[in-house]
Amino acid sequence: MTAAAETPTRKGSEAAAEAARRRTFAVISHPDAGKSTLTEALALHAAAITSAGAVHGKGDRRGVTSDWMEMERSRGISITSAALRIDYSDRVLNLLDTPGHADFSEDTYRVLAAVDSAIMLLDSAKGLEPQTLKLFDVCRSRKIPVITFVNKWDRPGREPLELLDEIEQRIGLRPTPLNWPVGIAGDFRGLIDRASGGYTKLHRTPGGATRAEEELMDAERAAEVEGAAWRQAQEEIELLGEIGADYDEESFLAGESSPVLFGAALPNFGVSALLETLVRLAPAPSAHLDAAGRPRPVEAPFSGLVFKMQANMDKQHRDRMAFVRVCSGRFDRGMVLTHAATGRPFATKYSQAVFGSERHTIDTAFPGDVIALVNANALRVGDTLFDGEPVEFPPIPSFAPEHFAVARAVDAGRYKQFRRGIEQLDTEGVVQVLVSDLRGEQAPVLAAVGPLQFDVVRHRMEHEFRAPIELSHLDYNLARRTEAESADVLRGLSGAEVLNRRLDGELLVLVHNKWRLRVIERDHPNLVLEPLLAGGVAETS
Repeated sequence: MTAAAETPTRKGSEAAAEAARRRTFAVISHPDAGKSTLTEALALHAAAITSAGAVHGKGDRRGVTSDWMEMERSRGISITSAALRIDYSDRVLNLLDTPGHADFSEDTYRVLAAVDSAIMLLDSAKGLEPQTLKLFDVCRSRKIPVITFVNKWDRPGREPLELLDEIEQRIGLRPTPLNWPVGIAGDFRGLIDRASGGYTKLHRTPGGATRAEEELMDAERAAEVEGAAWRQAQEEIELLGEIGADYDEESFLAGESSPVLFGAALPNFGVSALLETLVRLAPAPSAHLDAAGRPRPVEAPFSGLVFKMQANMDKQHRDRMAFVRVCSGRFDRGMVLTHAATGRPFATKYSQAVFGSERHTIDTAFPGDVIALVNANALRVGDTLFDGEPVEFPPIPSFAPEHFAVARAVDAGRYKQFRRGIEQLDTEGVVQVLVSDLRGEQAPVLAAVGPLQFDVVRHRMEHEFRAPIELSHLDYNLARRTEAESADVLRGLSGAEVLNRRLDGELLVLVHNKWRLRVIERDHPNLVLEPLLAGGVAETS
């Protein structure tokens, strides 16, 4: 066999071996549960950064590295997702931090198309919150295995058994704790490893910006030091054994059970145990299903899914990046790929790894890795890139918008900047841009899942594109997909307006409310009025 013939086989073997080392996961939760803080704590424990940040940086503790946007730093919330590669214990962890606020859930949904598992973060005092439930539904629909981390155990909260019961009762996920806290929420002493019975006592470091000190104790010494708190923890662990709340790999990978760990991300308590659990239990990348439902093996030639677009992360260059999840094969910087949507070649001269405002060139990548392709003007969210054997992955659907506003340039002399900015934010998926001949190009309608998206648009248009805008909110709260024949009828009805979604050309009809929609459906039963996607499932009226 010739050397040329051996090359694809060698590349495939290398890709499969490297894929086995990867763990690609997202961190999901309700706002303020501590996602970005946990992201920084994991990076700290893996020595990817030297000191951890908090969303609200105080004193010597800086703000989180992953929150690069000015609005994120000023408001103390994550608006965009962030990607971080962590090399740890002969494994490569690709961590995708996500926005928690419901108004930015579409960005989180896109990220969940690019991961193999998820960490579901619960606040020890609040438990399962509405946004957590919504995001878990998306994980369930995508069959993504979930590891649960009960956060903020250093603050007053609920009983641990009560939280486990809530997980099982509300989302049908059987909790299987891997460790157990000694001390009630707010009086966190340490953690018992259920498998070994070993005890790790935790000591806070000043400000929580460095790794927490861990002291290993045997059971006899732990009982002496912790007293009643130790005895209570032992009784609860015995109860867990009696009810069969033990880890089971098959049910975890099937999305039927969830390993549970306890800790506190801010002072870095229990983070090392979570890191070890990810390495040991989280699934490696596997075959990715294409649009026809056929698996693309990890050893196949390169293929990747564009799951995020982001512009202007670097104020010096104002470039546009496409974030690509490598699904199969080996990526080499400079290779010329095929853009599945157009069949055209796509050069990859500039490829980077990005975390917040920090970036560096990446020369090679393997299944599970995330690469950022610079100046990717031809790409859109949901696009597929491939080398060799053609493939196209399923598109990433848009959410159903519920808020609508007309955008106009404050300064007519900066219309070119206005138009370029709106187009850019549209391709990133910050908002959906709707247009019609009636309103004209100078007054596009912005469609959003939540009103905070309009704040992001207003801020970015002014500070990144130097084109301040004014927004006039419209009295619609529903959108449906329609077709040309139905659109002709809908244009003549009150309480409805037909526009084109600029990114994909779909015809959408906006309706004042669900009651008006029901009247239209009753009076015109033959019209096409199809629900759009909402939170991973079809929206209902």
